[in-house]
Amino acid sequence: MTDIECVVDAKALLGESTYWDPEDQVLWWIDIYGKTVHCFDPDTRIDQTITLPEYPGCLAVREIGGLVISDVNGFHFLDTATGALQAIVDPEADLADTRFNDGKTDRQGRFWSGSMWEAPPKAPEKIGSLYRLDTDLTCHKIVEGVGCSNGLAWSPDSRTMYYTDSHTPIVWAFDFDPVSGEAENRRTFVDLSFMNGIVDGATVDEEGCYWLTVPFKGKVMRYDPSGKLMRTIDLPTDLPTCCEFGGPNLDILYVTTATLRRSPEELRDQPLAGGLFALHVGVKGLPLVPFRG
Repeated sequence: MTDIECVVDAKALLGESTYWDPEDQVLWWIDIYGKTVHCFDPDTRIDQTITLPEYPGCLAVREIGGLVISDVNGFHFLDTATGALQAIVDPEADLADTRFNDGKTDRQGRFWSGSMWEAPPKAPEKIGSLYRLDTDLTCHKIVEGVGCSNGLAWSPDSRTMYYTDSHTPIVWAFDFDPVSGEAENRRTFVDLSFMNGIVDGATVDEEGCYWLTVPFKGKVMRYDPSGKLMRTIDLPTDLPTCCEFGGPNLDILYVTTATLRRSPEELRDQPLAGGLFALHVGVKGLPLVPFRG
């Protein structure tokens, strides 16, 4: 049985983008619709916040200090001491109906974030893309024709990239070149059609297994490198959104959740919805690399 603890009862609208900082031993995460960056210290149990002017998509620690983030207006540096933002590039400045969403650094220290359609009540369109921000701050489109970018992760040897469009039940695997940062040979890795599921945030453990969150189903699932389901964990809330390993030994799986569009009646049945959870799963993760730009 998995030990599951809510470590921050944040009531987040849309928790996302878990990033463990091994140097400072803190977990960074965001509430997208709360326009908030969180920093959780497991030792003190203090969760500090920074309020942003726009919806953030994802973040990573920057090697020289502060954070790099994506938001509605593209890529920015964030000064965590002052909350000041410095614009880098907005590759979708010409697209009014998208915002940036899931992403993280690869093992070479490049920062990735994908975009998604968000313009209700218009009909959804696959106009989003996945972008790579190199350390020289040049930006490159890697995948296009996406409804909602999610599930980004890399194998331990950086030879495989995982990625999903949450408008589909499919997680893709790509051949990945760690030197150039190029991805090709897209193929189906996981298909959640059998449970009418979609994938949100994800990560990879030290054994090369892919951990994914399944929103609306309340599950975290672990797949081996061949795409075989190894484990399913049920959470006490139905909207898990992202996961990452953290803790001094990288053996705690932190999972963000959401309260988004849940009625008062639904929330009475899951009072910890929107919280940050710590799962002791008996497996270790891999350290994330800071952005080297």
